[in-house]
Amino acid sequence: MGPHPAVAAIRLAVRRVLHDVLTGLTDSSSPRATAGTPPLVLVACSGGADSMALASALAFEAPKLGIRAGGITVDHGLQAGSDLRAAEVVTRMTALRLDPVESVAVRVGREGGPEAAARDARYAALDEAADRLGACAVLLGHTRDDQAETVLLGLARGSGIRSLSGMAEVSGGPGRTHRYRRPFLQIDRQTARKACMVQSLPVWDDPHNIDPAYTRSRLRHEGLPALEKALGKGVVEALARTAQLSRDDADALDAWAADAEAGVRDEDGRLECAKLYALPPAVRRRVLRRAVVAAGSPAGSLFARHIEEVDRLITGWRGQGAINLPGRVEAQRQGGRLVIRQG
Repeated sequence: MGPHPAVAAIRLAVRRVLHDVLTGLTDSSSPRATAGTPPLVLVACSGGADSMALASALAFEAPKLGIRAGGITVDHGLQAGSDLRAAEVVTRMTALRLDPVESVAVRVGREGGPEAAARDARYAALDEAADRLGACAVLLGHTRDDQAETVLLGLARGSGIRSLSGMAEVSGGPGRTHRYRRPFLQIDRQTARKACMVQSLPVWDDPHNIDPAYTRSRLRHEGLPALEKALGKGVVEALARTAQLSRDDADALDAWAADAEAGVRDEDGRLECAKLYALPPAVRRRVLRRAVVAAGSPAGSLFARHIEEVDRLITGWRGQGAINLPGRVEAQRQGGRLVIRQG
């Protein structure tokens, strides 16, 4: 008799990702295993159902492929006893025979709000641990439900098609573009919880996930149920499909903008307003965003409204002054050229 269908589903998802990781190790940009040492894949585990299901599947599948499986839990220090909770998660991962296993404590700032600050601190800790341990990938337990919530949050912000594309199955920062893997984006949250239950895996339900002070929590417990009541079942699946379709479109437009950028600069590398004006709006705004980020504006702090203001220097020129942007960057029109620089 085979494993429970929920367990089989999560193991299959992880197996596919691990095969992709092994294939990617032939890429010269990927971290290499040292001689005689198998490659290491880490799971980011909070102790919740999604990440515990992921940890158990990684522990089961990795040895069959000659991969070392380890785990990292991040202690955000936002709740009393969080260090004890992190130590308990370490014990649970060790019981699954993951090795190495670590708890990493972080200090959460305030920039961008509590949820964004916690996310930034978490990814910084995971990056540090992956670099230090020489991991070739870090698995994250985001589910299809998380993807649907991300799409709705992007829609509410009015941030454009890239925001609607949600989370990528594969992502990472400069030099580590394939570090983070999300095997569960096609698996619903209930399947992950069921997999934990049938395997008798203890899970921890983070109280922040039901705290109405957090936007995502309100969306999860009030917004999505209201949409399903009004529109019927299938909203989560539809939003996840929207994410994939939007990502395909956004990737194509980004590639178009990258190709177009060289053609709208003069011989000194300055952006020419007339040539920018001739571009389709979706491509022009991407060129502008690329230029603003290159000038030093943090991508995470740059919203659609900022780019719209810069775009009006091209499409609605009335002699207006410089536009102030995040990161002390300013954009100004001068003699038919768009000058973007840090002040």
